[in-house]
Amino acid sequence: MVEFYRETKFKEETEIGKIPVEWNVVRLGDEGIATIRRGKANKPHDYEEVAFIAMEKIPENDLYAEFEIKPMKDVKSFVYCEAGDILLAKITPCFENGKQGIVPGDVPNGFALATTEVYPIVCKGVNRFFLFYLLKMPKFRDQLKSAMRGTTGRLRVPKNAVMNLKVPLPSLEEQELIARILYSMDEAIQAVDASIAKYERLKRGLMQELLTKGIGHKEFKETEIGRIPANWMVMELRNVGSLTDGDWILKEDYTDSGVRLIQIGDIGIGKFLDKSRRFISLERAKELKCTFVRPGEDILISRMPDPIGRACLAPKLPYPYIVAVDITIFRVNRDIADPNYIMYALNDHKILRKIEKLSSGATRKRISRKNLERIKIPLPPLEEQKLIVKILLSVDAVLEEKRKKKRKLERMKKALMGLLLTGKVRVKA
Repeated sequence: MVEFYRETKFKEETEIGKIPVEWNVVRLGDEGIATIRRGKANKPHDYEEVAFIAMEKIPENDLYAEFEIKPMKDVKSFVYCEAGDILLAKITPCFENGKQGIVPGDVPNGFALATTEVYPIVCKGVNRFFLFYLLKMPKFRDQLKSAMRGTTGRLRVPKNAVMNLKVPLPSLEEQELIARILYSMDEAIQAVDASIAKYERLKRGLMQELLTKGIGHKEFKETEIGRIPANWMVMELRNVGSLTDGDWILKEDYTDSGVRLIQIGDIGIGKFLDKSRRFISLERAKELKCTFVRPGEDILISRMPDPIGRACLAPKLPYPYIVAVDITIFRVNRDIADPNYIMYALNDHKILRKIEKLSSGATRKRISRKNLERIKIPLPPLEEQKLIVKILLSVDAVLEEKRKKKRKLERMKKALMGLLLTGKVRVKA
């Protein structure tokens, strides 16, 4: 049974701020605390195949890194690491993105070779999970970030900055308790993640079935887009509604409020991501004759990656809004099509692949509105579209609830880290 209590006795201001009187301030490189593994150059060459950890296998939010088995002869450069080491990305933007992971215990032969752009940290007198969570705290990451050196785009955290980093250190017993609590939060988040992945697979399967076979059909026909129910039509987007390019807005037109300017980063696959915060005045929007979006009716299609062609239903926002030039507003003819059905159809992987093939551009690929208008989709009778939408929306509702639960757990974990890793709240068995 773990007991929580609020700390009242703190040391005077230390180099890292207030900490409990029972805690110490240490450098990571102090004797018996932690070190950066130097490697065993000969050991990997005793094996024909080895576990390799590339940068893309090091997580930004999870605990453990992943590995792949590669022939030793194919690994040209590496750093040696062992099960339990913390891999800390040292190069920009990987470090800033939070890439950090523990080498899993199931690596073959107990070791792995990793990208040279990480530091393998060996924990000695500190609990590895406690240190893992400490290194995730913005306070300590910001210190390492400020120490980065190198040319633009190739900045790296120096080794001595890591070893000289000063951190708070409670007793090993308290470290283990703190680590166990935060680890349990990670397990809860991972369980929700697994459930989300399960429902996302279900949704993909349903979309594949419903958008090609429909509901209860026995007669089918072959068409230019594949086999579909006999009473369905194949229609180009231009015959289902009108497509209008977004507006070209200059930076000097930006304001702090007024009419929201939706960016391509706001458009997700079937959902509005709400990332940007750009506005222009209502007067300027009218002067430029901008196209105002109809929430809940229009479909917003990104003409740029990633992926090109992803679409979402126009959301309801507390202000009027327009879209940037690389977003197309698709205003559906509601006499023949349901906007939600069209949104799901556009996000089908087959349609996205077709859009990708019709895209062009050497450095920044995009699809033109003319090519977008010629994209063909399967179109069931309106009533069947609504039935398909009802099924898919029900799965989306479950997914959204699970994503909300995950966000809540992540907020709880962040709050716990801020309290437990600073000693403001203490724990004892």
